Amino acid sequence: MNIVYMSPEVTPFAKTGGLADVAGSLPGFIAELGHTVTVILPFYRRARQCGQEIADTGKTVSVPIMDRIVTGRVFESRLERSEVRVLLIGNDDYYDREELYVEPETRADYRDNCERFVFLSRAALEAVEALGIEPDVVHCNDWQTGLVPVYVKTLYAKGRAASRARTLFTVHNLGYQGLFWHWDMKLTGLDWELFNWRQLEFYGKLSFLKGGLVFADVLNTVSRRYAKEIQTEEFGCGLEGVLIKRSDDLYGIVNGVDYSVWDPELDDLIPAKYFADDLSGKAACKKALLASQNLPEREGTPLLGLISRLTPQKGFDILGIALDDIMALGVQMVLLGTGDKKYHDLFAAAAQKYPDQLAVNLTFDNRLAHEIEAGCDMFLMPSHYEPCGLNQLYSLKYGAVPVVRAAGGLADTVVDCDPETLSAGTATGFVFERYNPVELLIAIERAVETYARPGDWEKVIAHGMAQDWSWRRSAAEYVALYEKALAKGRGSA
Repeated sequence: MNIVYMSPEVTPFAKTGGLADVAGSLPGFIAELGHTVTVILPFYRRARQCGQEIADTGKTVSVPIMDRIVTGRVFESRLERSEVRVLLIGNDDYYDREELYVEPETRADYRDNCERFVFLSRAALEAVEALGIEPDVVHCNDWQTGLVPVYVKTLYAKGRAASRARTLFTVHNLGYQGLFWHWDMKLTGLDWELFNWRQLEFYGKLSFLKGGLVFADVLNTVSRRYAKEIQTEEFGCGLEGVLIKRSDDLYGIVNGVDYSVWDPELDDLIPAKYFADDLSGKAACKKALLASQNLPEREGTPLLGLISRLTPQKGFDILGIALDDIMALGVQMVLLGTGDKKYHDLFAAAAQKYPDQLAVNLTFDNRLAHEIEAGCDMFLMPSHYEPCGLNQLYSLKYGAVPVVRAAGGLADTVVDCDPETLSAGTATGFVFERYNPVELLIAIERAVETYARPGDWEKVIAHGMAQDWSWRRSAAEYVALYEKALAKGRGSA
């Protein structure tokens, strides 16, 4: 098949979160299965600075935006460690900015985000045509590409390179919907008849995400559990009715791991490499991490890691409430991440209160992220909701036993340690069900108690490190979804 893979961010060109890691890895593994894949994203300022070789194709694209014609240039590169072609849509007015989506000072969304991603959606389809690409499937990711399935079925439905293509729309996080003023509908070039409650209108606003959910041939999200959760009022973000209506076309595929990047046997970013049957290198990594974080070595004391956006979604409200009780267990913790100011202030103050137990790094640091996975005994993810999660998968491979809430992909990938699963050799972590600080504390207590029994702890580590959550498994599932999209399309035709 010929696949066009559209994403608003792709590692190593531009990244704000896990979507970029997915988009930077999955297409290469799909290509390994014998398919042709072209990745498309905006030519952000960060992409210019990413160090990748990027060339001008000499092609330009033109898109009508209300009464103007906006032009862009098409640039070309390759994904790392693969021959997958990457097209970058250039327009400096839209994409030559410090941040991808938000004002750097206020962190508020750019006021012209609707226009920026209308342009991306149409310019990408124009680039497909200009370069002679005839896709079988256009795979769209998150709200920024949500209008692409709409365009494929309307303005590009006849006589265009993408006319015969079927569409897959992947939701990485339903909480981000791309909602805009209803008069921004004029920017899209679409017929106003589509602005109704069944199609693009969401409580009086234009919804890019809803467009993708309604118009794509097949839908998926990034875990089986999350695919069910988003059909409920609690996690549906107001779109549960749309998702229930499309439940026959909605699938869940757990994200994968690129083990060429995340594997302690190969990782050049950690102080010492190690293996499942020889964890001496992990002990060296813990020693080095404690030293770098100015935490004292304490024999028999478990070290918890936490790498996350500091937001309520990630469980920081209940973690903040439970923090004093967690510290009372005698554990040590290393935190890496950025997010809401109130959590910055809370954890900065806590680090001063517990200088020998808690180290806080309010930044983004890829090397430190690898060092935390390698050096920690446990990894904490108390998320309120978690579409998939990647860090628990990294943690399994690095022998950092996950302590997680049973939400979304966390529930799909971590098996709770109890006497039965420990005896059966299937336990890989510690899971709590109810979202409250008491349940979180109990889960950490259970982990600490098991850590005090080295024989049992080693069993949990060994089974976790033996798990295979590689992209090769997930890529095969995505290819099956592409085939479903094509079969569905042929049937309707």
